[in-house]
Amino acid sequence: MLNKKLNKIWLIGLGLNFCILCSAVFAPFAYATTQPGEKSTDTNKHTETSFNRSYHAFAKPVVLIDVGHGGVDGGTSHKGLLEKDINLAIAQKLYLILRSQSYPAVLNRDKDYALSDDNRWLQSKSRHLKDLAQRKSLTEQLPTAVVVSLHVNWAKRAEKRGPIVLYQDEGSSYMLAEQIQRSLNRLFCMNRQTMYGKPFYLLNKIQHPAVIVETGFISNEQDRALLSGDRGQKRIAEAIAEGIIAHLTAW
Repeated sequence: MLNKKLNKIWLIGLGLNFCILCSAVFAPFAYATTQPGEKSTDTNKHTETSFNRSYHAFAKPVVLIDVGHGGVDGGTSHKGLLEKDINLAIAQKLYLILRSQSYPAVLNRDKDYALSDDNRWLQSKSRHLKDLAQRKSLTEQLPTAVVVSLHVNWAKRAEKRGPIVLYQDEGSSYMLAEQIQRSLNRLFCMNRQTMYGKPFYLLNKIQHPAVIVETGFISNEQDRALLSGDRGQKRIAEAIAEGIIAHLTAW
């Protein structure tokens, strides 16, 4: 009788050990098969990757390119030449330049539409407020290194020309603006100074280092030639990229 009891206890213990062993061996593989799109066999690495991806799709902070205006909001203009189209053309070129040099970048619009139409954060009847809220909130949804907002200037005096970069009341924003301004000044053969953009919503509300780049005056013939042509837009994009990269590599 005693032998039967001992045999029974031994068999139960053996069964428990076998279950624990199976759990230890197969549990990581069972977890891995429940995660879509993952092919790694390194379970520790896989677990860490899945955890990070639950937060965002970017491995490191991005340069968020804010494409000014869009859709019904054409911005400033000159004889059918619209600011929104110039902003988008330069932004697309800037995006490609940064990505080609391994700097992660994101466009907040890649077509001609108003961001207010895509608003998810502010319930308001004001299209303008919804547009601004959308731009601001996108910077909070993405891991953002810097924000570069692209615009075109206009003046009553046709002789007024050149790029102007506006900065926040914040050191990193100022340094970024200085780098971009210097680079654009070389292109335009000018010595324009950066400006503090105190009245601008985006510079006041965005919590990340941000600048507004006024790429030139559409009301000036020389500037307009650069702003409206593919080659000129590419040169402007290259100058802005040079300033961004100089800033990012200095920190």
